[in-house]
Amino acid sequence: MPSSGDAQEALERARATPRKTVEEQMAFIAERQRHPRWAAHLHDDVRLRRRLFDGLQHVYDQALAPYWPRIRACLEADRALRARDFAAGGMERVLAGLHPGHITWKPPVLEVTGTISRRIDLHLDGRGLLLIPSWFGCRLPLLDPNAEPQPFLTYPAHREAAVAGPGGAPAGGSAAALEALLGRTRAAVLLTIADGTGRTTTEIARRVGISPASASEHTSVLRSAGLVTTARHRNTALHTATPTALALLVS
Repeated sequence: MPSSGDAQEALERARATPRKTVEEQMAFIAERQRHPRWAAHLHDDVRLRRRLFDGLQHVYDQALAPYWPRIRACLEADRALRARDFAAGGMERVLAGLHPGHITWKPPVLEVTGTISRRIDLHLDGRGLLLIPSWFGCRLPLLDPNAEPQPFLTYPAHREAAVAGPGGAPAGGSAAALEALLGRTRAAVLLTIADGTGRTTTEIARRVGISPASASEHTSVLRSAGLVTTARHRNTALHTATPTALALLVS
């Protein structure tokens, strides 16, 4: 079952997955796609599972960890977009925008057409639904209607988010130091973006007291420096602070 926490914590939880859960999940996957022959014994071969998770740890250390802050920034941008949709039109608007053509909300039923040829109609019956934006290997949504304590739905994360910079974490500093580094106006733009779940260019201009063109220029520079993620959604550009920026703002 997906849960919160960083990637390292997720790996540790995966290592502790009970044998029965592994068997159930492998059966769930087998209904949707063919898996390698060696995976058939994953649930009852302790050494095989250890080798698998050691391999996953190696992949994370070498291939994902250096880029994880940037990936996380895009996922945070996706969450900000969904929060905007929820505020503007409730869950109906959120569900309608997740993956048009493959996820359809027809009250009281959620229709999901994913990686399998058949359609799944989900009746929540008050259980709630966990929405999980996915960055890797998720061109289409995947629904597990039998997950506990609630069903979950993965969907492709918003891919129009623009992220730049290496994703490092510089030491924190004071507001005055931030102004000295970025300049007063640009520092104010960054603080405005970080103060919430994302800001549009128009909102930034209004809060800082500058023109929309100036706000757009400042966000462009901040984005190039890896401090801001910009996701274009419908007719607006939504800017969110990256983990690098949040680390920079810690005093």
